[in-house]
Amino acid sequence: MMRESYVQGLSETRLLGMTIGAALERAAREHGAHEALVAYAEGVRLDYAGLDALVDQVAAGLIGLGLVRGERIGIFSPNNVAWAVLQFASAKAGLILVTINPAYRTAELEYVLNAVQCAALVLAPRFKSSDYIAMLEGIPADRLPHLRLRIVIGDAPSGMMRFDDIAAHADAASRAALVRLRQDLQFDDPINIQFTSGTTGAPKGATLSHHNVLNNGFFVGEGIGLRSEDRICIPVPLYHCFGMVMGNLAAVTHGATMVYPGEGFDARATLAAVSAERCTHLYGVPTMFIAELEHPDFGSFDLSSLRGGIMAGTSCPIEVMRRVMERMHMPEISICYGMTETSPVSFQTAIDDTAERRVATVGRVHPHLEIKVVDPDGRIVPVGERGEICTRGYSVMLGYWDQDGKTREVIDPARWMHTGDLGMIDAEGYCTIVGRSKDVVIRGGENIYPREVEEFLFRHPKVAGASVFGMPDAKYGEVPCAWVKPSAGANVTPEEIAAFCDGQIAHYKIPRHIRIVDEFPMTVTGKIQKFVMRDIMVAELGIVDEPRGKEA
Repeated sequence: MMRESYVQGLSETRLLGMTIGAALERAAREHGAHEALVAYAEGVRLDYAGLDALVDQVAAGLIGLGLVRGERIGIFSPNNVAWAVLQFASAKAGLILVTINPAYRTAELEYVLNAVQCAALVLAPRFKSSDYIAMLEGIPADRLPHLRLRIVIGDAPSGMMRFDDIAAHADAASRAALVRLRQDLQFDDPINIQFTSGTTGAPKGATLSHHNVLNNGFFVGEGIGLRSEDRICIPVPLYHCFGMVMGNLAAVTHGATMVYPGEGFDARATLAAVSAERCTHLYGVPTMFIAELEHPDFGSFDLSSLRGGIMAGTSCPIEVMRRVMERMHMPEISICYGMTETSPVSFQTAIDDTAERRVATVGRVHPHLEIKVVDPDGRIVPVGERGEICTRGYSVMLGYWDQDGKTREVIDPARWMHTGDLGMIDAEGYCTIVGRSKDVVIRGGENIYPREVEEFLFRHPKVAGASVFGMPDAKYGEVPCAWVKPSAGANVTPEEIAAFCDGQIAHYKIPRHIRIVDEFPMTVTGKIQKFVMRDIMVAELGIVDEPRGKEA
């Protein structure tokens, strides 16, 4: 009988039936004197007892300021101590934390604040080229009718308050309310709204519960063998699940230490933090690891404390994984796969998987989750065949905030989340991602999976990165195009890349257009924006293009 592409994560380890606040309190009881958070650039260290006490003060202060259970509070800031404190304080106060992409500009900020009717916003003064205070002040107050509190991390202008002053608004009544909330809050309550990047139209607010994110963080930590004495270097953005769930919540549920090397990613600062803080685990997307490996001072840092970490967020080239495992002393590095709407991880490689499994697949299904791979008609395909990955279980979001129609488009009546990602599951349950359903290039009826071509291009000794996408073509409908980033100090030409492909991959997979670039356009989380590259190429080549959706 033919086996179907359906797997489930059987586990003797039970799901955590608690809120995020309860998890922090448990960590404080069991690991009180152990370092919880090290903000390397800020020079701040907090143990678990101190972090929990500070979180309680801020939570009571938020209640004292008039915020009530279920209201939304935004955070518009790069990584810092205040971000982490607000994550846990909002959870204890029963508020829903709206994590806002630090790369957003004024129009996007206004959109998300109104989309979820934020009652309060915590923001950094500025980050890189973004002046967050000026952005907020540039939006007329009558266009933000629900926003009552504007709170700045640092010095605040007139009309705004300082984050450090929140705790002073706690009083006997708000502290008593906080105690009652410990009993009243339920782990199925919504606790976080994360906006997708807007693959089609305006961004949508994926609404996640305590149960969603706390358990996902816990099982990610289990997957990398996390222990209380471990220290996780977290250079990835906290506004995204990678930082706040796979980083912060994995650490808290295991009593481990969170280490923030800086506000945003910097290769040298990350290497310095790992070395100085003796981190055991390092997180990042492939482009981050490449930047670290290629940094001119790489050899001057002692990375011997490392043993593992996570590479996720986008396709993980095989050669990068091998270099990280060997040169960065990370034999236990794990790959995770998922999406914001699934809290985020659904598949993860194990630290005792063979090297080939860990570099060629995204591992096996996470505990307590179900996965099926379906064809365009929704039928489960046989093992080894490609199809759309669907996820069901505790991790599936509650829905898109105030967008029931959009929710029904991705979560079917049986509670399967349709990811839009294409993959295949082998006989042993390992999953390989082959791309996004909308990224498949269809050239004259032949399906081309960009990741397959990207992996081949990465074998070229002069190639540090490659991104393949479809371009409109009058004869074939679509043809593949590649942007190629050379390795440090290397020179490579489009002709050389084309010759490298000739005779090695099918002729129809060879990129018709090849461009050599220094960088790829990316989101703040390190995802390559193929739609930007496509638009640039269409304009440069003068091609008539048909409108199409844009990916995250």
